[in-house]
Amino acid sequence: MHKLSQPIEQELAQSKLFSRRRVLTAAGTLLCLPVFPKMAMASTVLAVRTWPASEYTRVTLELDSELKAEHFTLENPHRIVVDINGLNMSPALGKLVSDIKPDDPYIETLRVGQNRPGVVRIVMDLKQAIAPQVFTLKPIGEYQYRLVLDLYPLIAQDPLLAFLKDQPKLSGDDPLAKVLSELNRSLPPTASAEQPVVPRSLTPEKSTTSIATPNSSGRRRVLTVAIDPGHGGEDPGAVGKGGTREKDIVLQIGKRLKAKIDGTPGMRAYLTRDADYFVPLHVRVEKARRVKADLFISIHADAFVRPTAGGSSVYVLSSRGASSTAARWLAKKENAADLIGGVNIGNQNNQVAKLLLDLSTTAQIKDSIQVADAMLNELEGVYRLHKPQVEYAGFAVLKAPDIPSVLVETSFISNPSEERLLRSRAHQEKIVSALHAGVSKFFTQNPHLAMAD
Repeated sequence: MHKLSQPIEQELAQSKLFSRRRVLTAAGTLLCLPVFPKMAMASTVLAVRTWPASEYTRVTLELDSELKAEHFTLENPHRIVVDINGLNMSPALGKLVSDIKPDDPYIETLRVGQNRPGVVRIVMDLKQAIAPQVFTLKPIGEYQYRLVLDLYPLIAQDPLLAFLKDQPKLSGDDPLAKVLSELNRSLPPTASAEQPVVPRSLTPEKSTTSIATPNSSGRRRVLTVAIDPGHGGEDPGAVGKGGTREKDIVLQIGKRLKAKIDGTPGMRAYLTRDADYFVPLHVRVEKARRVKADLFISIHADAFVRPTAGGSSVYVLSSRGASSTAARWLAKKENAADLIGGVNIGNQNNQVAKLLLDLSTTAQIKDSIQVADAMLNELEGVYRLHKPQVEYAGFAVLKAPDIPSVLVETSFISNPSEERLLRSRAHQEKIVSALHAGVSKFFTQNPHLAMAD
């Protein structure tokens, strides 16, 4: 082994000594430096969205990290102030101002600015007094963290009162007439503007079918059908390859079905949502019960991983498990709507929600199967069926304890051919006619449902 020459050995030794001194000097310098707290990076606003509706207006900020917000309200005039911590002004936040529409029922104007370092303040001038809810949502699906501002009216809108506003004059035999009388007596003076105006008598402009049966006797009442267009607002539902959103299609079909039912003597329809906003699953059930619905129809447009899957399906509630793996998968997907749409868990009455979703009866399921069979037979002539029999699964939205309830998957929006059909007005009308015929057949076969109490 060769020895290093003396000059090289001395150079290495000096180099090591210098390195040792440099490290010690650097360490000493670090010890002398003042210690500053680590500055957190400000969050980035990915998107802002507003969802105005008669029931409430929702403002959503989507961010890349979870934030905390504080809020308070002011009067004379009515305002809400929201301070968001860990945020700086950005062009995305500026878009909030232009997103507010003149016809928004709750927000007059909106201002946003940097209140202080790391805190953005949003001020909304309001058209009426509100009961706000401000909460955050964890990432799910296509969404990152969301800060949600829900502006509800101070006096909550009653589904029954809103429904009765649009109804013709009620006869004394109608069970809703008694409810209306009791409501009018119990309303506080501040809610007098919410009292329904008594409209013209019941004379539909157009009728296609009557549910009256030749053998029925006694007084008859008007039957109420609750139509539930699925998803809405933050929850688009399934999205087709061509960009068609389930929430838009089912709302169109729901409105068409309502018009057809309203034009049928002896029937009327109620929509659980009539615009693009989100309604929690148990609230949909509560709404149907509140208007004393005799039937509940939830309308959807199916989706699957294979684009070749297609056809219409009708589902009812199962108390013993799903009828197929696909039915179980679909129920799980539909039941996740609350997570995607955004529910304020901290504000829910869990006991009431659980009660509503655990009281389904054998009689309710039996009647649901009957109406589902009638609808499936009619849908078979429209296009094709996904399966020739009624399917079963644990859909949360079908768990009304006292209302026959069905969920209709009109077609597969994930199938390009069926996506095009769903966008067609003519095809929508065929679906509506089939559902209407199924409803009429069910009520005709059960004339006791139309007898006055």
